[in-house]
Amino acid sequence: MSVDKNKKVLFLTDMENGLEPILQEVTHTPAENMLTIQSYGADISHPYGEIMRSVIIAIYQEDVEEVFVVGTKDKRTSTGHVRTQLETMKDKLQTLDYLFQNCRPEFSGGTFDKWLNGNENSSDAIEKSVDIIRHHPLVPSYVKVRGLIVNQKDGQSSIEEVPAIKTASSVT
Repeated sequence: MSVDKNKKVLFLTDMENGLEPILQEVTHTPAENMLTIQSYGADISHPYGEIMRSVIIAIYQEDVEEVFVVGTKDKRTSTGHVRTQLETMKDKLQTLDYLFQNCRPEFSGGTFDKWLNGNENSSDAIEKSVDIIRHHPLVPSYVKVRGLIVNQKDGQSSIEEVPAIKTASSVT
C-alpha cells in the first residue's frame, strides 16, 4: 500500500494508542503529511455529525487527497460504565428510546443502546463509514477513501484492507 509522499492523508482512527507509527509505515506517509482524527469507535454515525464535519474541513483546509478509516480488530469501546450511570435517569432513557424509534433520520440506530454501543462488527462499521465519506455530497470525487483494520496481537501488528460496500449499481 503506497501513498504519494507529497499529498496529505487523513486517518480517522479509534482511540487506540500507537497506531500512527504503524499507519505511517504501512502507507509510506511521512509524519508531516499525516492528519489524525480520533474518536471512540472510529466510525461515523451520522453523515452531518461532528466527525464528518471535521473530515470535510480537513479535506478542504489541508488539501487532503486520501482518507483512511482505521479500526482495531476485536476491540469494542466498553460503554457498560456509562450505561450504568445513565440507568439512574430511566425517564430520560425512555424518552430517548422513543425519539430513536420515531424521529428518524435525526437519530441513527433503532434504539438508544444501539446508538451508544455502536456496531458490533468493526469491519462493518468501517465499511459504513467509508461509504458515508465516499458518497457525501461535500467530499470531492478525487479524494480516495479506504478502510483498514489493525490487528495487534502478541506485540505484532498486521493491517488488512476493508473491502468497499457493494452497491446495487456496482453489482452486475
